[in-house]
Amino acid sequence: MSESASRALPEASAPSTGGRGALSHREIMTVLAGLMLGMLLAALDMTIMASATKTIADKLHGQTIQAWVTTAYLITSTISTPLYGKMSDIFGRKPMYLTAISLFLTGSVLSGVSSSMYELAAFRAVQGLGAGGLMSLALAIIADVVSPRERSRYQGYFMGVWGISSVAGPVVGGFFAGAGTVFGIDGWRWVFLVNVPVGIIALVVVTKFLNVPHKRVDHRIDYWGAGALTVALVPLLIVAEQGREWGWGAGRSILMYVIGFLGVVAFIVIERMMGDEALLPMRLFRRSVFSLSNVINFVMGLGMFGMMMSLPLYLQIVKGATPTESGLLTLPMTAGIMTASMGSGIVISRTGRYKRFPIVGLAIVSAAMFLFAQIGVDTPMWQTMVVMAVAGVGLGLCMQTLILAIQNDVPAKDMGVATSSATFFRSIGGTVGTAVFLSILFGVVGTKIANAFAAVRTDPAFLAALSHNQQFAHTLQGGGGGLDLNNTEFLNTLDPELARPILTGFAESVDTVFMVGGFVMLVAFVLMWFLKEVPLSDKSGIQRVADDEAAAAAPATVH
Repeated sequence: MSESASRALPEASAPSTGGRGALSHREIMTVLAGLMLGMLLAALDMTIMASATKTIADKLHGQTIQAWVTTAYLITSTISTPLYGKMSDIFGRKPMYLTAISLFLTGSVLSGVSSSMYELAAFRAVQGLGAGGLMSLALAIIADVVSPRERSRYQGYFMGVWGISSVAGPVVGGFFAGAGTVFGIDGWRWVFLVNVPVGIIALVVVTKFLNVPHKRVDHRIDYWGAGALTVALVPLLIVAEQGREWGWGAGRSILMYVIGFLGVVAFIVIERMMGDEALLPMRLFRRSVFSLSNVINFVMGLGMFGMMMSLPLYLQIVKGATPTESGLLTLPMTAGIMTASMGSGIVISRTGRYKRFPIVGLAIVSAAMFLFAQIGVDTPMWQTMVVMAVAGVGLGLCMQTLILAIQNDVPAKDMGVATSSATFFRSIGGTVGTAVFLSILFGVVGTKIANAFAAVRTDPAFLAALSHNQQFAHTLQGGGGGLDLNNTEFLNTLDPELARPILTGFAESVDTVFMVGGFVMLVAFVLMWFLKEVPLSDKSGIQRVADDEAAAAAPATVH
């Protein structure tokens, strides 16, 4: 294509021009429908399980090992994410996306027929193998067919999927978990079986309509790198989930740190040796936009998951909301995310400028976290919901923009591995954030509750209530250290005067988490100023590959 012809292309509507490798808007929306169904599987599963895990553990008599159900899923989904990215660059997006959906469906069916928590943990690991590709490959596929300039508009639909799931998931999970039987099958089993019809529709749509051109890359599969990554992540993810129970300085935890560190070193050495065939090519980290964006992704994931973890605890423990009600109460945050994501996408497609949005977004999220740090037992719910909406706007401005920056910066041939890296680093940040913030929460909650009881020890109403509950009075001997905080259901039947100091202690502990999270988001805000803004391309991944092939063939033709 000549230079003059290139200038003649409409800058912000490359996908619909009909040029080489371009798809029409109708074709893009058809592809998008299949991708959204795949993402719906992963998004719904996360939110449904959040409200149903406790009930499922009760049914399978495994409350003490329920954490392993989460850990197994987390390990396989995290490790498989970069594998899907690299293998889709080699074998193509469609076969790998179909593989991800199929594995997720297989794991769902097996989980639905589990007879013990150990079986469920194993089958959730199978689900995780599929989930690792559902998110990252969807973003890579949309990058193939839509230019960066237009992409943010379509990624807003993905945010809509997550928004719907965040509301529908707790409702669906609460319904099935609380139901006796549905169509003759235990209600809790439908938590997993509900994925089957959605997954089958996704398989049909993707098989029929997802026809993205792909030229196979003649690369070896980096088995050694995959093995080293597994050795690095498995112990670190296990200690992130179990470290609070084991003790962060316990022998088992230290062993996990050492094995994980050795795995990280081995992974870096192997990836440097593998060059372009590496699972995560080291040359990408020499690109400042790629490397800094992933650092910001990690930090943002760390702080964001601290907020996502703390809000349900506040709503359910301090405000007494059920898991279903908790999901509905976060609707303002969902609305904020969707509105800001779609609005910023429209502006980015018109202007081609994107850096301002994550800067503003991270500033807003930081401010919202500090506002959350002021909430207490008596804070009106409407005030908390207003702050949720503000936080949602901030998240909506920056969640997809960083992925867009990475995709715009890397060569088209690395689109899969680059996109999966963004999902991978944010996921790792979220895992670390959850572990760190839970440790902070339960590290200070005992002291906060003891202080709250000390503050009311001479209050007549408190003393009157305590005199009628000698069992609870015995528990409070020593300042409240005898309270079992692993199960807070006793608060539902406890006298409000006796429960209030406990609620106050929890609220103040959650405030501490929000305060630390706010400073973490400030770090991401500062880092964002150093990110170089690369002008957005007006060509899709397919068009860029076609141009690269044409450029490579030109010298041979001339010769």
